[in-house]
Amino acid sequence: MSDAIPRLVLTPGEPAGIGPDVAIMASSRELPCRLAVIGDPKLLRERAAALDVPVTITDWKARCHRPGTLAVITKQLEAPCRPGQLNCSNAPYVLAALDYAAGACAAGEFDAMVTGPVHKGVINDAGIEFSGHTEYLARRLDVDCPVMLLTSGRLRVALATTHIPLARVSEQITQTRLERVLRVLATDLDDRLGVVEPRIAVCSLNPHVGEGGHLGHEENEVILPVLARLRQDGLRVFGPLAADTIFAPVHLERYDVVLAMYHDQGLPVVKYAAFGRSVNITLGLPIIRTSVDHGTALDLAGTRRADPSSLLAAIDTAKNMALRMAEQHRPTATAAP
Repeated sequence: MSDAIPRLVLTPGEPAGIGPDVAIMASSRELPCRLAVIGDPKLLRERAAALDVPVTITDWKARCHRPGTLAVITKQLEAPCRPGQLNCSNAPYVLAALDYAAGACAAGEFDAMVTGPVHKGVINDAGIEFSGHTEYLARRLDVDCPVMLLTSGRLRVALATTHIPLARVSEQITQTRLERVLRVLATDLDDRLGVVEPRIAVCSLNPHVGEGGHLGHEENEVILPVLARLRQDGLRVFGPLAADTIFAPVHLERYDVVLAMYHDQGLPVVKYAAFGRSVNITLGLPIIRTSVDHGTALDLAGTRRADPSSLLAAIDTAKNMALRMAEQHRPTATAAP
C-alpha cells in the first residue's frame, strides 16, 4: 500500500444484472478508499441515467474517492447490453474483468478486489466452465484450497466445500481436505480479520452427528481424527457438532466461526440473519477478495430497486483487511546503535 488510503478494484459482474446499479449507487457515498471500477463506460453511463443517479466517469487518477464520481478502468462489452437480458457474448467481458483485477492485485497495483454478482449459468452457456468466483480466482492465482467465508458482524460461517452438487459432498469431505480448510481458516481469521486464536465450531455432515454411525460414518472416520490432530497442534477446533442446533444463539456465542460441510448447510443461516448486509470473503488466496452476498437480480436491474448495502459492506471489509495487512507488513522501527 503506497499510502494510508487503500486502493480497491471493483468488478461489477454480470452487466445485465444489478452489479452496475449498486456500483453506481455506491459511488454517490463517501468511501474511505481509492476505488477503481473495471467496466464499459458506456454501460455505466446508460445505467446511471436509467437510475437517475448523477455520476461523472473519470479515469483512474484520483487519490481518494469523491462522491458522485466513478473512476473507471475501461473494458469494452462484447455485445450491447439491456438491463435484465442475459447475453452469452458478454461472458468473456465478465471474466476479463476478473482476470485484470486478480492480476493487478497480485502485482501490487491494488490492495484488494471487490466483486459484484456474476451469472454462472450464462457463462457456462457461453461454453466456459465456471462454478463461481471462489473456484475461478483460486485457479487464476494457482491456489488449490480456497475457503469461502460469509460474515456479518460476529456471525461468521465458512464452508468445507463450495459450489458442487449435493450428491458429491460426501466424497469431497476427506481428511486431507478438511485439515487444509481448517488450517487456512484459522490462519486467515487471525492474520486478515484480527480474530486471534479463533474458536472454530465444526459441523457434522450427517443428521444428529451420524447417530453413532447409524446415519453415516464421516463423523467418526473423517472429522473426529482431523480435529484430534489439529488440537494437538494448538488449534481451537470443536466438534463435530449438530448443524441443526449449533446456530442457536446460546451455542454460537461460544465460537468465533462455524465451519459448515456444504453450501446450503451454512449459508441459509447467514442470509436469513443478514441478507443484503453480509460479505463473502475468499480466504486462502494471496490477495484480498470480498464480494456481495447476493445474485444478479435480473428483475431489479435498471429499476432503482437494488440495494447497495452488501456492496458497501464488502468495500468496507476489504478496506479494513487491506489496512490490517499493511500494518502487519510495516517495518518495525529499531533503536539506534
